[in-house]
Amino acid sequence: MTSDTPLPPRTRLRAPKSAAIAGILFSVLLIISSVLILVATPPTPLDNENWLLSQVPAVLLALNLVPFAGIAFLWFMGVVRDVLGEREDQFFATVFLGSGLLFVAMLFVSSAVTGSLILLTNRLPEADLPAVYDLGRLIARETLSTYSIRMAGVFMISSCTLFLRTGVIPRWTAWLGFGFAAIMLLRIGYINSLGWVMLLFPLWVLLVSLHILTKSYTHRSDNLTQG
Repeated sequence: MTSDTPLPPRTRLRAPKSAAIAGILFSVLLIISSVLILVATPPTPLDNENWLLSQVPAVLLALNLVPFAGIAFLWFMGVVRDVLGEREDQFFATVFLGSGLLFVAMLFVSSAVTGSLILLTNRLPEADLPAVYDLGRLIARETLSTYSIRMAGVFMISSCTLFLRTGVIPRWTAWLGFGFAAIMLLRIGYINSLGWVMLLFPLWVLLVSLHILTKSYTHRSDNLTQG
């Protein structure tokens, strides 16, 4: 090949459609982690003298699942961008990417604070536990319920806007995402005070991932049939 020979056009690399499984994995892991923490964590560690023995293993299991959920979510973001392809709007794509990364970051921070709190309860004198527990619990809760959940809502709004413009998922799924995002952003309803609103986000991601996965395999089957 001489220097005057034009270079061949670059082929756009595409993620395997089976990578949509990452969204399903994220949803399952985050739902399990959230439920374990919500069910296992008491108002204060001194309410139940056996709490450290009976509940800490469940909470530690939940915290150990969070990093894998975060990794799977990053893969899910890549799958969504791959599905949108050239139709991706730069403005909403920037908000989509930024809010998704912030969600993962604050999810990790909240989990790290909770894990550190459990370690401290085993090391501090019993008289100091209530104050330390209350401080750590408030930091973890505010990071998760005030900031992380709202970033998830922004992620859903930007994603659903892109989905409506491109038509890559059913419109009802996008409108459902708008409704879930409003609940998380505006803290509408009783479930916000209980923390269960966090489950709306992985449930919506699960719906989107199942649609992407089903559509990819249906398209592949049609191509094989036509071939």
